[in-house]
Amino acid sequence: MDKKNIKKYISNGVFLLILALILFVPSAKALVIQGLMQVGLFNPDVPSKETSATSALNLKFKDQSGKTVTLDELKGKVVFLNFWATWCPPCLAEMPSINKLYEQHKNSEDVVFILLDADSNFEKANGYMKSRKYTMPVYQMASSVPEQIFAGSLPTTVVFDKQGRLSFKHEGVANYNSKKFVAFIEKLRSPSLPSASLP
Repeated sequence: MDKKNIKKYISNGVFLLILALILFVPSAKALVIQGLMQVGLFNPDVPSKETSATSALNLKFKDQSGKTVTLDELKGKVVFLNFWATWCPPCLAEMPSINKLYEQHKNSEDVVFILLDADSNFEKANGYMKSRKYTMPVYQMASSVPEQIFAGSLPTTVVFDKQGRLSFKHEGVANYNSKKFVAFIEKLRSPSLPSASLP
């Protein structure tokens, strides 16, 4: 076998190995999606005008210590709610952008982040957060979830305004640290702007 054929077999083998990694290893697939996010794909569409914001039902969330918080108790705060799982490549791909958004608001009293582990496995979810040096709070659902909030697609992100109304919902991967989305959160935070003034 000549050198030309050997190089061809090696390059084909490397290509197939990379393809297999992307298809079967969630973190490798997440890296590819993150690369696409960097070039501007997967930016979430935020409302350009007032939407018919849906009033949320009495959702309950439980943290690792067993403490329960309800959406009603969070009125007066903007609530960023993300349904995710450690085995979901699109979920892992958007985590860095969520973490950057969280870092901007983690000391804000009027913005709350709730990352809901769809597997209900605190050990695995917190292990992932720790391995990436993320400090975002992991929760599990402690009540049923209406389909208007979560229909089973991962990742799903919803944002509630200070009145507890559903103001944003996106199914699939998105860059939540985009300028447009950051501005959307800021407008929801602003006490002087009515909900009609969304970006």
